[in-house]
Amino acid sequence: MDWGTDLWDQYDVIDKHSQSGLDLVERYIKFVKERTEIEQSYAKQLRSLTKKYAKRGSKEEQDCKFSNHASFQEILNELNDYAGQRELIAENMMTGICVELTKYLQELKQERKTHLSDAKKAQQTLESSFKHLESTKKRFAKEWAEADKATQQAEKTESDLNATRLDVEKAKQHAHARTHTAEECRNDYAAQLQKYNKEQNLFYYSEIPQIFNKLQDMDERRVRRLAEGYCQFSDIEKKVLPIISKCLEGISGAGAKINEKQDSILFIEQHKSGFERPGDVEFEDYSQGIKPATSDSSLNPPKVRAKLWPFSKKHKPPAAEDFSHLPPEQRKKRLQAKIDDITKELQKTQDQSDALEKMKGVYEQNPQMGDPSSLEPQITETAQNIGRLRGELAKYETWLSEAVGGEESSNTINNNTQHGVVAADQSNIYTEFDDEFDDIESPIGQCTALYTFQGNSEGTISITEGELLSIMEEDKGDGWMRVLRASGEEGYIPSSYVKLTP
Repeated sequence: MDWGTDLWDQYDVIDKHSQSGLDLVERYIKFVKERTEIEQSYAKQLRSLTKKYAKRGSKEEQDCKFSNHASFQEILNELNDYAGQRELIAENMMTGICVELTKYLQELKQERKTHLSDAKKAQQTLESSFKHLESTKKRFAKEWAEADKATQQAEKTESDLNATRLDVEKAKQHAHARTHTAEECRNDYAAQLQKYNKEQNLFYYSEIPQIFNKLQDMDERRVRRLAEGYCQFSDIEKKVLPIISKCLEGISGAGAKINEKQDSILFIEQHKSGFERPGDVEFEDYSQGIKPATSDSSLNPPKVRAKLWPFSKKHKPPAAEDFSHLPPEQRKKRLQAKIDDITKELQKTQDQSDALEKMKGVYEQNPQMGDPSSLEPQITETAQNIGRLRGELAKYETWLSEAVGGEESSNTINNNTQHGVVAADQSNIYTEFDDEFDDIESPIGQCTALYTFQGNSEGTISITEGELLSIMEEDKGDGWMRVLRASGEEGYIPSSYVKLTP
Protein backbone atom coordinates (compact mmCIF):
# COMPACT_ATOMS: atom_id res chain seq x y z
CA MET A 1 0.00 0.00 0.00
CA ASP A 2 1.24 3.46 -0.82
CA TRP A 3 0.00 7.00 -0.80
CA GLY A 4 0.07 7.37 -4.60
CA THR A 5 -2.29 4.46 -5.12
CA ASP A 6 -4.62 4.65 -2.13
CA LEU A 7 -4.54 8.39 -1.42
CA TRP A 8 -4.40 9.70 -5.00
CA ASP A 9 -7.27 12.12 -4.29
CA GLN A 10 -6.18 13.22 -0.76
CA TYR A 11 -3.76 16.03 -1.54
CA ASP A 12 -4.99 18.27 1.30
CA VAL A 13 -4.82 15.43 3.82
CA ILE A 14 -1.28 14.53 2.77
CA ASP A 15 -0.31 18.21 2.95
CA LYS A 16 -1.58 18.51 6.54
CA HIS A 17 -0.13 15.16 7.61
CA SER A 18 3.37 15.90 6.31
CA GLN A 19 3.29 19.35 7.94
CA SER A 20 2.15 17.78 11.23
CA GLY A 21 5.15 15.42 11.10
CA LEU A 22 7.57 18.31 10.67
CA ASP A 23 5.88 20.15 13.52
CA LEU A 24 6.42 17.10 15.74
CA VAL A 25 10.15 17.08 14.93
CA GLU A 26 10.30 20.76 15.84
CA ARG A 27 8.44 20.12 19.12
CA TYR A 28 10.82 17.30 20.01
CA ILE A 29 13.85 19.51 19.35
CA LYS A 30 12.39 22.15 21.65
CA PHE A 31 11.64 19.49 24.28
CA VAL A 32 15.23 18.22 24.25
CA LYS A 33 16.57 21.77 24.48
CA GLU A 34 14.54 22.40 27.61
CA ARG A 35 15.77 19.07 29.00
CA THR A 36 19.39 20.17 28.45
CA GLU A 37 18.67 23.44 30.23
CA ILE A 38 17.33 21.48 33.20
CA GLU A 39 20.43 19.26 33.21
CA GLN A 40 22.75 22.26 33.04
CA SER A 41 20.89 24.03 35.84
CA TYR A 42 20.90 20.85 37.93
CA ALA A 43 24.64 20.38 37.40
CA LYS A 44 25.31 24.01 38.27
CA GLN A 45 23.32 23.74 41.50
CA LEU A 46 25.12 20.51 42.42
CA ARG A 47 28.52 22.16 41.90
CA SER A 48 27.45 25.15 44.00
CA LEU A 49 26.23 22.78 46.69
CA THR A 50 29.49 20.83 46.82
CA LYS A 51 31.49 24.06 46.88
CA LYS A 52 29.35 25.41 49.71
CA TYR A 53 29.92 22.39 51.93
CA ALA A 54 33.56 21.75 51.03
CA LYS A 55 35.96 22.14 53.97
CA ARG A 56 38.41 25.02 53.85
CA GLY A 57 40.93 26.31 56.35
CA SER A 58 43.31 24.74 58.85
CA LYS A 59 40.62 23.65 61.33
CA GLU A 60 38.66 21.90 58.61
CA GLU A 61 41.82 20.23 57.33
CA GLN A 62 42.46 18.93 60.82
CA ASP A 63 38.89 17.59 61.01
CA CYS A 64 39.42 15.77 57.72
CA LYS A 65 41.75 13.38 59.53
CA PHE A 66 38.62 11.81 61.03
CA SER A 67 37.07 9.16 58.79
CA ASN A 68 33.55 10.60 59.01
CA HIS A 69 34.79 14.06 57.96
CA ALA A 70 37.02 12.63 55.22
CA SER A 71 34.16 10.48 53.90
CA PHE A 72 31.92 13.52 53.63
CA GLN A 73 34.61 15.25 51.58
CA GLU A 74 34.76 12.19 49.33
CA ILE A 75 30.99 12.34 48.91
CA LEU A 76 31.26 15.99 47.86
CA ASN A 77 33.98 15.10 45.35
CA GLU A 78 31.92 12.25 43.92
CA LEU A 79 28.87 14.52 43.70
CA ASN A 80 30.97 17.08 41.85
CA ASP A 81 31.97 14.36 39.35
CA TYR A 82 28.31 13.35 39.12
CA ALA A 83 27.46 16.97 38.21
CA GLY A 84 30.06 16.75 35.44
CA GLN A 85 28.24 13.75 33.97
CA ARG A 86 24.96 15.65 33.98
CA GLU A 87 26.70 18.43 32.04
CA LEU A 88 28.01 15.83 29.59
CA ILE A 89 24.47 14.51 29.09
CA ALA A 90 23.25 18.03 28.32
CA GLU A 91 26.11 18.66 25.88
CA ASN A 92 25.63 15.36 24.02
CA MET A 93 21.88 15.87 23.78
CA MET A 94 22.38 19.33 22.37
CA THR A 95 24.90 18.27 19.73
CA GLY A 96 23.62 14.76 19.00
CA ILE A 97 19.89 15.49 18.95
CA CYS A 98 19.07 19.19 18.76
CA VAL A 99 21.74 20.30 16.29
CA GLU A 100 21.47 17.23 14.03
CA LEU A 101 17.67 17.14 14.03
CA THR A 102 17.47 20.87 13.34
CA LYS A 103 19.68 20.44 10.29
CA TYR A 104 17.67 17.41 9.15
CA LEU A 105 14.40 19.31 9.69
CA GLN A 106 15.51 22.09 7.35
CA GLU A 107 16.30 19.51 4.65
CA LEU A 108 12.87 17.91 5.08
CA LYS A 109 11.11 21.26 4.84
CA GLN A 110 12.87 22.02 1.59
CA GLU A 111 12.13 18.54 0.19
CA ARG A 112 8.45 18.77 1.15
CA LYS A 113 8.20 22.20 -0.42
CA THR A 114 9.66 20.85 -3.68
CA HIS A 115 7.26 17.89 -3.84
CA LEU A 116 4.19 19.99 -3.12
CA SER A 117 5.31 22.54 -5.68
CA ASP A 118 5.64 19.78 -8.30
CA ALA A 119 2.13 18.54 -7.45
CA LYS A 120 0.70 22.03 -7.81
CA LYS A 121 2.43 22.52 -11.17
CA ALA A 122 1.03 19.22 -12.45
CA GLN A 123 -2.42 20.20 -11.19
CA GLN A 124 -2.18 23.60 -12.88
CA THR A 125 -1.09 21.98 -16.15
CA LEU A 126 -4.04 19.58 -16.09
CA GLU A 127 -6.46 22.38 -15.24
CA SER A 128 -5.11 24.48 -18.12
CA SER A 129 -5.57 21.55 -20.52
CA PHE A 130 -9.12 21.02 -19.24
CA LYS A 131 -9.94 24.68 -19.82
CA HIS A 132 -8.65 24.40 -23.37
CA LEU A 133 -10.80 21.29 -23.85
CA GLU A 134 -13.87 23.11 -22.58
CA SER A 135 -13.14 25.99 -24.93
CA THR A 136 -12.81 23.65 -27.91
CA LYS A 137 -15.99 21.83 -26.92
CA LYS A 138 -17.95 25.06 -26.68
CA ARG A 139 -16.68 26.18 -30.08
CA PHE A 140 -17.64 22.83 -31.59
CA ALA A 141 -21.11 23.06 -30.08
CA LYS A 142 -21.54 26.59 -31.38
CA GLU A 143 -20.30 25.82 -34.90
CA TRP A 144 -22.39 22.66 -35.11
CA ALA A 145 -25.47 24.61 -34.11
CA GLU A 146 -24.72 27.22 -36.76
CA ALA A 147 -24.16 24.51 -39.40
CA ASP A 148 -27.44 22.84 -38.49
CA LYS A 149 -29.22 26.15 -38.71
CA ALA A 150 -27.61 26.89 -42.08
CA THR A 151 -28.63 23.43 -43.39
CA GLN A 152 -32.21 23.94 -42.30
CA GLN A 153 -32.22 27.38 -43.93
CA ALA A 154 -30.92 25.88 -47.18
CA GLU A 155 -33.63 23.25 -47.19
CA LYS A 156 -36.27 25.90 -46.51
CA THR A 157 -34.97 28.06 -49.32
CA GLU A 158 -34.94 25.10 -51.72
CA SER A 159 -38.56 24.28 -50.94
CA ASP A 160 -39.61 27.90 -51.29
CA LEU A 161 -41.30 28.33 -54.73
CA ASN A 162 -40.56 32.02 -54.74
CA ALA A 163 -36.81 31.53 -54.20
CA THR A 164 -34.56 31.87 -57.22
CA ARG A 165 -32.06 29.28 -58.21
CA LEU A 166 -29.29 31.67 -57.15
CA ASP A 167 -30.77 31.99 -53.68
CA VAL A 168 -30.97 28.24 -53.35
CA GLU A 169 -27.40 27.76 -54.48
CA LYS A 170 -26.18 30.47 -52.16
CA ALA A 171 -28.00 28.94 -49.18
CA LYS A 172 -26.53 25.50 -49.97
CA GLN A 173 -22.99 26.92 -50.16
CA HIS A 174 -23.45 28.69 -46.84
CA ALA A 175 -24.76 25.52 -45.24
CA HIS A 176 -21.85 23.53 -46.69
CA ALA A 177 -19.32 26.04 -45.35
CA ARG A 178 -20.87 25.97 -41.91
CA THR A 179 -20.90 22.20 -41.91
CA HIS A 180 -17.23 22.09 -42.94
CA THR A 181 -16.31 24.51 -40.13
CA ALA A 182 -18.31 22.45 -37.67
CA GLU A 183 -16.49 19.31 -38.80
CA GLU A 184 -13.15 21.00 -38.24
CA CYS A 185 -14.24 22.08 -34.74
CA ARG A 186 -15.43 18.56 -34.13
CA ASN A 187 -12.03 17.20 -35.11
CA ASP A 188 -10.25 19.77 -32.90
CA TYR A 189 -12.50 18.87 -29.99
CA ALA A 190 -11.84 15.17 -30.49
CA ALA A 191 -8.10 15.74 -30.68
CA GLN A 192 -8.10 17.97 -27.60
CA LEU A 193 -10.24 15.46 -25.71
CA GLN A 194 -7.83 12.68 -26.57
CA LYS A 195 -4.91 14.86 -25.46
CA TYR A 196 -6.63 15.79 -22.17
CA ASN A 197 -7.54 12.21 -21.38
CA LYS A 198 -3.94 11.24 -21.95
CA GLU A 199 -2.71 14.06 -19.68
CA GLN A 200 -5.34 13.23 -17.07
CA ASN A 201 -4.31 9.59 -17.12
CA LEU A 202 -0.67 10.63 -16.77
CA PHE A 203 -1.57 12.98 -13.90
CA TYR A 204 -3.60 10.50 -11.87
CA TYR A 205 -1.69 7.33 -12.66
CA SER A 206 1.90 8.58 -12.86
CA GLU A 207 2.72 12.15 -11.79
CA ILE A 208 0.60 12.44 -8.63
CA PRO A 209 1.33 8.87 -7.45
CA GLN A 210 5.07 9.49 -7.87
CA ILE A 211 4.92 12.78 -5.98
CA PHE A 212 2.76 11.33 -3.20
CA ASN A 213 5.04 8.30 -2.94
CA LYS A 214 8.02 10.64 -2.60
CA LEU A 215 6.19 12.47 0.18
CA GLN A 216 5.44 9.10 1.77
CA ASP A 217 9.12 8.12 1.57
CA MET A 218 10.09 11.49 3.06
CA ASP A 219 7.61 11.09 5.90
CA GLU A 220 8.76 7.54 6.65
CA ARG A 221 12.38 8.71 6.72
CA ARG A 222 11.31 11.50 9.08
CA VAL A 223 9.58 9.00 11.34
CA ARG A 224 12.62 6.70 11.34
CA ARG A 225 15.01 9.59 12.11
CA LEU A 226 12.71 10.83 14.86
CA ALA A 227 12.61 7.32 16.32
CA GLU A 228 16.42 7.36 16.39
CA GLY A 229 16.24 10.71 18.17
CA TYR A 230 13.90 9.17 20.74
CA CYS A 231 16.38 6.34 21.33
CA GLN A 232 19.26 8.81 21.57
CA PHE A 233 17.40 10.53 24.38
CA SER A 234 17.88 7.39 26.41
CA ASP A 235 21.16 6.11 24.96
CA ILE A 236 23.04 9.33 25.70
CA GLU A 237 22.26 8.95 29.39
CA LYS A 238 22.94 5.20 29.32
CA LYS A 239 26.48 5.85 28.07
CA VAL A 240 27.36 7.80 31.22
CA LEU A 241 25.52 5.48 33.59
CA PRO A 242 28.68 3.43 34.31
CA ILE A 243 30.47 6.59 35.45
CA ILE A 244 27.41 7.76 37.39
CA SER A 245 27.27 4.31 39.01
CA LYS A 246 30.91 4.65 39.98
CA CYS A 247 30.15 8.03 41.56
CA LEU A 248 27.28 6.51 43.51
CA GLU A 249 29.43 3.53 44.47
CA GLY A 250 32.10 5.98 45.61
CA ILE A 251 29.53 7.68 47.84
CA SER A 252 28.50 4.31 49.29
CA GLY A 253 32.15 3.36 49.69
CA ALA A 254 32.86 6.61 51.52
CA GLY A 255 30.14 5.74 54.00
CA ALA A 256 31.44 2.18 54.41
CA LYS A 257 34.98 3.40 55.13
CA ILE A 258 33.94 5.28 58.26
CA ASN A 259 35.45 3.79 61.40
CA GLU A 260 33.90 5.30 64.50
CA LYS A 261 36.37 3.62 66.88
CA GLN A 262 39.35 4.86 64.90
CA ASP A 263 37.89 8.37 64.91
CA SER A 264 37.54 8.24 68.68
CA ILE A 265 41.13 7.05 69.05
CA LEU A 266 42.35 9.80 66.72
CA PHE A 267 40.39 12.41 68.68
CA ILE A 268 41.96 11.17 71.91
CA GLU A 269 45.43 11.29 70.39
CA GLN A 270 44.88 14.83 69.14
CA HIS A 271 43.64 16.27 72.42
CA LYS A 272 44.98 14.08 75.21
CA SER A 273 46.61 16.47 77.68
CA GLY A 274 48.48 14.00 79.88
CA PHE A 275 47.38 15.76 83.06
CA GLU A 276 46.19 13.78 86.05
CA ARG A 277 42.60 14.21 87.23
CA PRO A 278 42.24 16.63 90.16
CA GLY A 279 42.09 15.04 93.60
CA ASP A 280 39.83 15.85 96.53
CA VAL A 281 40.07 19.27 98.11
CA GLU A 282 41.44 18.93 101.62
CA PHE A 283 39.68 20.38 104.62
CA GLU A 284 41.28 23.51 106.03
CA ASP A 285 40.57 23.81 109.75
CA TYR A 286 40.36 27.54 110.42
CA SER A 287 39.14 26.85 113.96
CA GLN A 288 42.73 26.02 114.89
CA GLY A 289 43.83 29.49 113.87
CA ILE A 290 46.04 28.18 111.07
CA LYS A 291 45.85 30.29 108.00
CA PRO A 292 47.63 29.70 104.74
CA ALA A 293 50.10 32.28 103.61
CA THR A 294 47.76 33.40 100.85
CA SER A 295 44.42 33.34 102.63
CA ASP A 296 42.65 35.43 100.04
CA SER A 297 43.50 32.92 97.37
CA SER A 298 42.58 29.94 99.57
CA LEU A 299 39.18 31.37 100.34
CA ASN A 300 38.39 31.43 96.65
CA PRO A 301 38.98 27.81 95.58
CA PRO A 302 36.63 27.95 92.56
CA LYS A 303 39.20 30.15 90.89
CA VAL A 304 41.67 27.30 91.15
CA ARG A 305 39.22 24.52 90.23
CA ALA A 306 37.95 26.52 87.29
CA LYS A 307 41.28 25.85 85.64
CA LEU A 308 40.25 22.49 84.19
CA TRP A 309 42.38 23.21 81.14
CA PRO A 310 45.73 24.43 82.52
CA PHE A 311 47.16 24.76 79.01
CA SER A 312 44.47 27.22 77.87
CA LYS A 313 45.71 30.62 79.00
CA LYS A 314 43.83 33.74 78.16
CA HIS A 315 45.79 36.59 76.60
CA LYS A 316 48.72 34.22 76.45
CA PRO A 317 51.85 35.35 74.60
CA PRO A 318 52.62 33.72 71.25
CA ALA A 319 53.25 29.97 71.32
CA ALA A 320 56.58 29.06 72.88
CA GLU A 321 59.21 27.57 70.62
CA ASP A 322 59.56 24.53 72.89
CA PHE A 323 55.75 24.04 72.90
CA SER A 324 55.73 24.35 76.67
CA HIS A 325 52.35 26.08 76.38
CA LEU A 326 50.82 22.75 75.36
CA PRO A 327 49.78 19.80 77.55
CA PRO A 328 52.46 17.13 78.03
CA GLU A 329 51.08 14.67 75.50
CA GLN A 330 50.49 17.30 72.85
CA ARG A 331 53.88 18.85 73.54
CA LYS A 332 55.65 15.53 73.00
CA LYS A 333 53.82 14.99 69.70
CA ARG A 334 54.63 18.45 68.42
CA LEU A 335 58.28 18.16 69.45
CA GLN A 336 58.57 14.73 67.80
CA ALA A 337 56.94 16.04 64.61
CA LYS A 338 59.35 19.00 64.60
CA ILE A 339 62.31 16.64 65.06
CA ASP A 340 61.09 14.50 62.14
CA ASP A 341 60.78 17.55 59.90
CA ILE A 342 64.25 18.81 60.83
CA THR A 343 65.71 15.32 60.28
CA LYS A 344 64.24 15.14 56.78
CA GLU A 345 65.47 18.62 55.91
CA LEU A 346 68.93 17.80 57.35
CA GLN A 347 69.14 14.62 55.24
CA LYS A 348 68.13 16.54 52.14
CA THR A 349 70.72 19.23 52.81
CA GLN A 350 73.38 16.60 53.54
CA ASP A 351 72.64 14.92 50.20
CA GLN A 352 72.95 18.29 48.50
CA SER A 353 76.29 18.88 50.20
CA ASP A 354 77.58 15.46 49.13
CA ALA A 355 76.54 16.17 45.55
CA LEU A 356 78.34 19.53 45.57
CA GLU A 357 81.51 17.90 46.95
CA LYS A 358 81.42 15.24 44.22
CA MET A 359 80.90 17.89 41.58
CA LYS A 360 83.80 19.89 42.97
CA GLY A 361 86.01 16.78 42.80
CA VAL A 362 85.03 16.24 39.16
CA TYR A 363 85.82 19.87 38.32
CA GLU A 364 89.22 19.59 40.03
CA GLN A 365 90.09 16.52 37.98
CA ASN A 366 88.60 17.93 34.79
CA PRO A 367 88.96 21.74 34.80
CA GLN A 368 87.45 21.94 31.31
CA MET A 369 84.10 20.90 32.77
CA GLY A 370 83.89 23.78 35.23
CA ASP A 371 85.58 25.98 37.79
CA PRO A 372 85.74 24.33 41.28
CA SER A 373 85.85 27.74 42.97
CA SER A 374 82.43 28.59 41.53
CA LEU A 375 80.93 25.98 43.83
CA GLU A 376 82.44 27.37 47.01
CA PRO A 377 79.57 29.78 47.84
CA GLN A 378 77.02 26.98 47.54
CA ILE A 379 79.19 24.59 49.57
CA THR A 380 79.65 27.22 52.28
CA GLU A 381 75.92 28.01 52.41
CA THR A 382 75.05 24.30 52.55
CA ALA A 383 77.54 23.72 55.37
CA GLN A 384 76.02 26.60 57.32
CA ASN A 385 72.54 25.16 56.82
CA ILE A 386 73.73 21.75 58.03
CA GLY A 387 75.18 23.34 61.14
CA ARG A 388 72.03 25.30 61.80
CA LEU A 389 69.80 22.25 61.34
CA ARG A 390 71.99 20.12 63.61
CA GLY A 391 71.77 22.78 66.27
CA GLU A 392 67.99 22.96 65.98
CA LEU A 393 67.77 19.16 66.04
CA ALA A 394 69.84 18.97 69.23
CA LYS A 395 67.71 21.71 70.79
CA TYR A 396 64.41 19.99 70.05
CA GLU A 397 65.78 16.60 71.12
CA THR A 398 66.78 18.15 74.47
CA TRP A 399 63.30 19.61 74.90
CA LEU A 400 61.76 16.25 74.03
CA SER A 401 63.91 14.54 76.65
CA GLU A 402 62.82 17.12 79.22
CA ALA A 403 59.17 16.62 78.22
CA VAL A 404 59.42 12.85 78.56
CA GLY A 405 61.46 12.96 81.76
CA GLY A 406 59.55 15.77 83.42
CA GLU A 407 56.05 14.48 82.70
CA GLU A 408 55.71 12.64 86.01
CA SER A 409 56.87 15.57 88.10
CA SER A 410 54.63 17.89 86.13
CA ASN A 411 51.62 15.72 86.91
CA THR A 412 52.55 15.65 90.57
CA ILE A 413 52.72 19.44 90.72
CA ASN A 414 49.38 19.65 88.97
CA ASN A 415 47.77 17.29 91.52
CA ASN A 416 49.25 19.20 94.42
CA THR A 417 47.82 22.39 93.05
CA GLN A 418 44.36 20.87 92.70
CA HIS A 419 44.56 19.37 96.18
CA GLY A 420 45.34 22.76 97.65
CA VAL A 421 48.56 21.64 99.33
CA VAL A 422 50.48 24.60 100.70
CA ALA A 423 54.11 24.27 99.61
CA ALA A 424 56.95 26.71 99.57
CA ASP A 425 56.22 27.82 96.04
CA GLN A 426 52.47 27.10 96.15
CA SER A 427 51.69 30.72 96.88
CA ASN A 428 53.13 31.60 93.50
CA ILE A 429 50.77 29.12 91.80
CA TYR A 430 47.72 30.59 93.50
CA THR A 431 48.94 34.08 92.82
CA GLU A 432 49.18 33.17 89.14
CA PHE A 433 45.58 31.98 89.10
CA ASP A 434 44.42 35.04 91.05
CA ASP A 435 46.20 37.35 88.68
CA GLU A 436 44.75 35.57 85.72
CA PHE A 437 41.14 35.76 86.86
CA ASP A 438 41.33 39.10 88.66
CA ASP A 439 42.73 41.00 85.67
CA ILE A 440 40.18 43.30 84.11
CA GLU A 441 39.84 42.16 80.54
CA SER A 442 37.75 43.25 77.61
CA PRO A 443 35.80 40.88 75.34
CA ILE A 444 37.60 40.06 72.10
CA GLY A 445 34.39 39.45 70.17
CA GLN A 446 30.74 38.47 70.22
CA CYS A 447 29.00 35.20 69.37
CA THR A 448 25.52 33.71 69.33
CA ALA A 449 24.67 30.29 70.77
CA LEU A 450 23.48 27.88 68.09
CA TYR A 451 22.45 25.19 70.55
CA THR A 452 21.66 24.83 74.26
CA PHE A 453 24.57 23.50 76.33
CA GLN A 454 24.37 22.23 79.88
CA GLY A 455 27.63 23.05 81.61
CA ASN A 456 27.74 20.27 84.17
CA SER A 457 31.54 20.07 84.48
CA GLU A 458 33.77 22.31 86.53
CA GLY A 459 34.77 25.45 84.66
CA THR A 460 31.93 25.20 82.14
CA ILE A 461 28.74 27.26 82.04
CA SER A 462 25.29 26.59 80.65
CA ILE A 463 24.03 28.54 77.62
CA THR A 464 20.71 28.60 75.78
CA GLU A 465 20.07 28.65 72.06
CA GLY A 466 20.05 32.18 70.59
CA GLU A 467 21.84 33.74 73.59
CA LEU A 468 24.33 36.53 72.83
CA LEU A 469 27.72 35.94 74.49
CA SER A 470 30.99 37.86 74.81
CA ILE A 471 34.13 35.99 73.78
CA MET A 472 36.82 36.29 76.44
CA GLU A 473 39.20 33.65 75.11
CA GLU A 474 39.35 32.07 71.65
CA ASP A 475 39.54 28.37 70.88
CA LYS A 476 43.22 27.37 71.17
CA GLY A 477 42.78 24.10 69.33
CA ASP A 478 41.17 22.06 72.12
CA GLY A 479 37.58 22.68 70.95
CA TRP A 480 36.68 25.02 73.87
CA MET A 481 36.39 28.78 74.25
CA ARG A 482 35.77 31.00 77.29
CA VAL A 483 32.75 33.32 77.18
CA LEU A 484 30.98 35.81 79.39
CA ARG A 485 27.20 35.81 79.75
CA ALA A 486 25.12 38.95 80.20
CA SER A 487 24.46 37.84 83.78
CA GLY A 488 28.22 38.07 84.50
CA GLU A 489 28.72 34.30 84.59
CA GLU A 490 31.93 33.27 82.86
CA GLY A 491 33.25 29.87 81.80
CA TYR A 492 34.05 27.47 78.99
CA ILE A 493 31.71 26.18 76.27
CA PRO A 494 32.27 24.05 73.13
CA SER A 495 33.37 26.22 70.21
CA SER A 496 31.08 24.34 67.81
CA TYR A 497 28.00 25.42 69.79
CA VAL A 498 28.27 29.08 68.80
CA LYS A 499 28.43 31.25 65.70
CA LEU A 500 30.66 34.33 65.58
CA THR A 501 28.79 37.61 65.32
CA PRO A 502 30.26 40.13 62.87
